[in-house]
Amino acid sequence: MAEHATHIEGLAHHFVSMEQQKEAGMVGMWIFLLTEIMFFGGLFLAYTIYRTTYPEGFLYGSHLLNVPLGGTNTVVLIVSSLTMAMAVYSSQKGDRKKLLGFLVLTLILGLTFLVIKYFEYSTKIHDHLFPAVGWYNPVTPEMDPTSHHAIPSNLQQPVRVFLWIYFMMTGLHALHMIVGAGILITLIILAQKGRFTKTYNSPVEISGLYWHFVDIVWIFLFPLLYLTGFHLSVGGH
Repeated sequence: MAEHATHIEGLAHHFVSMEQQKEAGMVGMWIFLLTEIMFFGGLFLAYTIYRTTYPEGFLYGSHLLNVPLGGTNTVVLIVSSLTMAMAVYSSQKGDRKKLLGFLVLTLILGLTFLVIKYFEYSTKIHDHLFPAVGWYNPVTPEMDPTSHHAIPSNLQQPVRVFLWIYFMMTGLHALHMIVGAGILITLIILAQKGRFTKTYNSPVEISGLYWHFVDIVWIFLFPLLYLTGFHLSVGGH
């Protein structure tokens, strides 16, 4: 009964201290991230196998991607990792105003990433480069020599495999970004209500781990997908 009488705000009833609660949350998030590493690791393995099988197709497929937009998104996510780290620091200091500001900035950067990715996807679909049946019908140099998206007939299938890998990996990454945006919105609402203090800020720190993980995944995706055929590109498309 004495424990309940001196109950600390933010401490769940099944924990004896804030330190124990924070440690449990951190361990849980690290276990979750390990499963995510295995999940994305399988996708990177598939990328490696198919790139080894279709090296020329992957070089040409990478040439079709928009390097400036991909590079912009890389910068956006790197900056978002900084703002997220500052949000965590502000929560540890109990600075509610800065915490809110950095959370909002991180959310804006995350949404910027998704908007850019939307335009990338729209362009690929418009150019009939979505690899699903009925959506994949790229032109060949014989059909239109001036087209930046013309794919030689002998590379149609290998490039299609590359595009499957591209859409699957970046699509799943974008899904994780959407989940991250939802988490940020929740944190912003809770921060506005004054739920986070110097002694209770573990949700911000744990969410920061997730956000940094998603950013790191993109750091690997960008060079593997966009820069593989960069030497073939002429100014990006």
